[in-house]
Amino acid sequence: MYAFIVILLACVHSYCPVGGKTVSGVFRSHIARENNGQYITTFLYHGENGLMSYRLENVPLAVHKEARLLLFQGIKGFENLSCLDRVSGAQLTITLITEEHNQTIPRQARPQAWHVIYADRYTCQEENLDGVLEDVGFQLTMLNPDSAGNPMDHFSAEDAGLHTFFFMLILAYFVASCIYMQPLWKALHKGGPMHPVLKILSMALFLQGLSVLWNYIHMAKYARDGVGTPLMDNLAEFCDMVAQVQMLYMLLSLCLGWTLSRGRKSHSKPLQWDSSPVSTALALGGVVTQGALLIWEQFEDTEHQSFHGYRSVPRLLLMVLHVILTLILASVLYRIISAERNTLKRDFYLSFAKGCFLWFLCHPVLVLLSILFNEHQKEKVVTIGVILCQSISVVILYRLFLSRSLYWEVSSLSSVTLPLTMSRSPRGQY
Repeated sequence: MYAFIVILLACVHSYCPVGGKTVSGVFRSHIARENNGQYITTFLYHGENGLMSYRLENVPLAVHKEARLLLFQGIKGFENLSCLDRVSGAQLTITLITEEHNQTIPRQARPQAWHVIYADRYTCQEENLDGVLEDVGFQLTMLNPDSAGNPMDHFSAEDAGLHTFFFMLILAYFVASCIYMQPLWKALHKGGPMHPVLKILSMALFLQGLSVLWNYIHMAKYARDGVGTPLMDNLAEFCDMVAQVQMLYMLLSLCLGWTLSRGRKSHSKPLQWDSSPVSTALALGGVVTQGALLIWEQFEDTEHQSFHGYRSVPRLLLMVLHVILTLILASVLYRIISAERNTLKRDFYLSFAKGCFLWFLCHPVLVLLSILFNEHQKEKVVTIGVILCQSISVVILYRLFLSRSLYWEVSSLSSVTLPLTMSRSPRGQY
């Protein structure tokens, strides 16, 4: 499993996307001709005083090419338009004749996506490109109005508020770690039959916290320059992917281990992780499948707007995989619960099922619910919802394996010093 994680890390860091709404690059005439316009970027403007500014490196060449930027509010049916119709159908046309220029965006009654496309005199004509193959370097900056109405906000409308959310989440992680770090460390140091579960839960929670931290650092810099720190963005995605892989391996191994070894399980050691070669192989198969889809998504999603997105094919396949795994786990747990006569153990399995289903189903369910929201709200609803639901799922599993009454049944260890206990007696306090 750790070798697979190393490969995953190498793949993530071998691919460095261009992100942010301060976009640098070059205008290429041959690409504009091949695609009826060179697509540059998109940005969701809102309110008044939206601004788009550009800076050119070779103004005489841009003037010779009759270069211009085309801004479209919507591109539905865009692919079916001819080249001339596409060029003439732009809501705004900016002729590139100066080194720098600021273009005010018309007032938006509601957040609206504007698409930026480059075109020149050669885009829709058959003129020979020999001698004009030199590219024009550029830098575009898109700004929304801030709280004072000034065009200073680099965040697109679909990203607005995420910076504050990650800050509040970091604060929550910090407070929780101050309260529970020491007793949790003591519980892990003791060992016991559920020690592997607690280690994986702790590592998954730690990786989730790191992902939130890297996202906050990236967005804090993004708020200043519109580019952010792509390395931090990649690290955030990597930490989230490893947490997903670890949790999948643990949940599958537990359920399959309980089922495949049920006939030979010792009654003196109930509910502990009893893996077998078959259960381990099946769990690794699920891990490899999910890992392959996550890596595929890194190459498919060039904008990396959110590592909990849903618009790419691999992400849709990943959600389908989660639904299938949920059905498998539900079938496994139903058979276990139906055959269990001990009420305490049945409650244990039911609580475990809630944690599993919340982890796997939060993403598909939130994607379906996001249909009810406006376009600029969908990404935020899915991103914030998935992070919160999966954090809650980890907490549920923590409370399950560390609570006094159930942990006694699991490991026969005293839980006086264990954190997150549900005992209300004075002796249960730490």
